[in-house]
Amino acid sequence: MTQTERVIKHLKEYGSITPLEAIREYGITRLGARIWDLRDLGYDIETQTETSKNRFGEKTSYAKYVLKGGVKNESLQRHR
Repeated sequence: MTQTERVIKHLKEYGSITPLEAIREYGITRLGARIWDLRDLGYDIETQTETSKNRFGEKTSYAKYVLKGGVKNESLQRHR
């Protein structure tokens, strides 16, 4: 299974994914690139900015990618 296939499977199962989840669960360090690939295939994925505190108690922001629907153009769907 490719990284892109793992990401879309995760999005379909859980609805969203963060970079930390991608690293921990799948060893994917370039989640943004995989999201770009999925968008290029027609998937409707929204980027939301989340905020939290890091291990030093400092405020930090990160991306959360949310699957908004299926594929905008079904003819583009290659990953199931």
